Amino acid sequence: QVPLVESGGGSAQAGGSLGLSCAASGFTYSDKCMGYFRQAPGKQREGVARIYTSDGSTYYADSVKGRFTISQDNAKNTVYLQMNSLKPEDTAMYYCAVIASWYDCYSGSWSSFLSQYNYWGQGTQVTVSS
Repeated sequence: QVPLVESGGGSAQAGGSLGLSCAASGFTYSDKCMGYFRQAPGKQREGVARIYTSDGSTYYADSVKGRFTISQDNAKNTVYLQMNSLKPEDTAMYYCAVIASWYDCYSGSWSSFLSQYNYWGQGTQVTVSS
Protein backbone atom coordinates (compact mmCIF):
# COMPACT_ATOMS: atom_id res chain seq x y z
CA GLN A 1 0.00 0.00 0.00
CA VAL A 2 1.39 3.34 -1.05
CA PRO A 3 1.53 5.61 2.02
CA LEU A 4 0.89 8.84 0.11
CA VAL A 5 -1.40 9.18 -2.87
CA GLU A 6 -1.56 12.50 -4.65
CA SER A 7 -4.21 14.00 -6.88
CA GLY A 8 -4.90 17.31 -8.52
CA GLY A 9 -2.53 19.48 -10.44
CA GLY A 10 -2.78 20.03 -14.16
CA SER A 11 -2.44 23.17 -16.25
CA ALA A 12 -3.33 26.77 -15.61
CA GLN A 13 -2.55 30.18 -16.96
CA ALA A 14 -0.48 32.66 -15.02
CA GLY A 15 -2.58 34.19 -12.30
CA GLY A 16 -4.79 31.15 -12.10
CA SER A 17 -5.28 28.56 -9.38
CA LEU A 18 -4.82 24.84 -8.91
CA GLY A 19 -5.20 22.50 -5.99
CA LEU A 20 -3.39 19.38 -4.88
CA SER A 21 -4.34 16.76 -2.34
CA CYS A 22 -2.34 14.07 -0.61
CA ALA A 23 -4.08 11.17 1.10
CA ALA A 24 -2.04 9.36 3.72
CA SER A 25 -2.46 5.78 4.84
CA GLY A 26 -0.52 3.01 6.51
CA PHE A 27 0.96 5.13 9.27
CA THR A 28 -0.20 7.21 12.20
CA TYR A 29 -1.21 10.54 10.73
CA SER A 30 -0.92 12.60 13.91
CA ASP A 31 2.33 14.13 15.10
CA LYS A 32 3.88 14.19 11.65
CA CYS A 33 5.42 16.85 9.46
CA MET A 34 3.88 16.60 6.02
CA GLY A 35 4.64 18.83 3.13
CA TYR A 36 5.16 19.40 -0.55
CA PHE A 37 8.29 19.85 -2.51
CA ARG A 38 8.66 20.40 -6.23
CA GLN A 39 11.21 19.71 -8.89
CA ALA A 40 11.42 21.28 -12.30
CA PRO A 41 13.44 19.67 -15.11
CA GLY A 42 17.12 20.31 -14.62
CA LYS A 43 16.62 21.92 -11.24
CA GLN A 44 17.06 20.78 -7.67
CA ARG A 45 14.20 19.92 -5.40
CA GLU A 46 12.61 22.90 -3.72
CA GLY A 47 10.57 22.84 -0.55
CA VAL A 48 7.18 24.50 -0.96
CA ALA A 49 5.00 24.17 2.13
CA ARG A 50 4.61 21.93 5.13
CA ILE A 51 2.19 21.36 7.98
CA TYR A 52 2.43 19.78 11.40
CA THR A 53 -0.50 17.41 11.51
CA SER A 54 -1.10 17.64 15.26
CA ASP A 55 -1.80 21.36 15.45
CA GLY A 56 -1.98 22.55 11.85
CA SER A 57 0.95 24.93 12.09
CA THR A 58 2.34 25.73 8.69
CA TYR A 59 5.56 26.87 7.07
CA TYR A 60 6.12 28.17 3.56
CA ALA A 61 8.98 28.80 1.22
CA ASP A 62 9.46 32.48 0.50
CA SER A 63 8.77 31.84 -3.17
CA VAL A 64 5.17 30.79 -2.48
CA LYS A 65 4.33 32.70 0.68
CA GLY A 66 1.07 34.57 0.30
CA ARG A 67 0.08 32.60 -2.78
CA PHE A 68 -0.03 28.97 -1.62
CA THR A 69 -1.95 27.57 1.34
CA ILE A 70 -1.41 24.19 2.89
CA SER A 71 -4.19 22.71 5.00
CA GLN A 72 -5.45 19.38 6.23
CA ASP A 73 -8.49 17.31 6.98
CA ASN A 74 -7.55 15.14 9.94
CA ALA A 75 -10.65 12.99 9.57
CA LYS A 76 -9.51 12.05 6.08
CA ASN A 77 -5.76 11.96 6.79
CA THR A 78 -5.39 14.28 3.85
CA VAL A 79 -3.25 17.34 3.21
CA TYR A 80 -4.19 19.95 0.64
CA LEU A 81 -2.17 22.55 -1.23
CA GLN A 82 -4.13 25.41 -2.72
CA MET A 83 -2.07 27.35 -5.23
CA ASN A 84 -3.25 30.80 -6.24
CA SER A 85 -1.71 33.56 -8.33
CA LEU A 86 0.30 30.95 -10.16
CA LYS A 87 3.42 31.95 -12.04
CA PRO A 88 5.22 30.17 -14.90
CA GLU A 89 8.11 29.52 -12.51
CA ASP A 90 5.74 27.37 -10.41
CA THR A 91 5.81 24.80 -13.22
CA ALA A 92 7.22 21.58 -11.79
CA MET A 93 6.42 18.09 -10.60
CA TYR A 94 4.98 18.39 -7.11
CA TYR A 95 5.50 15.71 -4.50
CA CYS A 96 3.86 15.18 -1.16
CA ALA A 97 6.20 13.90 1.55
CA VAL A 98 6.16 12.99 5.24
CA ILE A 99 8.78 12.66 7.93
CA ALA A 100 7.85 9.63 10.00
CA SER A 101 9.99 10.47 13.02
CA TRP A 102 10.01 13.58 15.17
CA TYR A 103 10.94 16.73 13.31
CA ASP A 104 10.66 20.42 14.09
CA CYS A 105 8.14 21.07 11.35
CA TYR A 106 7.85 24.80 11.99
CA SER A 107 11.51 25.76 12.49
CA GLY A 108 13.44 23.12 10.60
CA SER A 109 15.24 24.17 7.45
CA TRP A 110 14.08 23.11 4.03
CA SER A 111 17.35 21.31 3.44
CA SER A 112 16.77 19.19 6.54
CA PHE A 113 13.18 18.44 5.51
CA LEU A 114 14.31 17.38 2.05
CA SER A 115 16.97 15.11 3.53
CA GLN A 116 14.74 13.47 6.12
CA TYR A 117 11.39 12.62 4.56
CA ASN A 118 10.61 8.93 4.67
CA TYR A 119 7.71 8.59 2.26
CA TRP A 120 6.67 10.53 -0.80
CA GLY A 121 3.87 10.40 -3.29
CA GLN A 122 3.96 9.56 -6.96
CA GLY A 123 4.13 13.21 -7.94
CA THR A 124 1.72 15.34 -9.90
CA GLN A 125 2.55 17.77 -12.69
CA VAL A 126 1.72 21.45 -12.43
CA THR A 127 2.17 23.51 -15.59
CA VAL A 128 1.64 27.26 -15.65
CA SER A 129 1.63 29.08 -18.95
CA SER A 130 2.25 32.77 -19.40
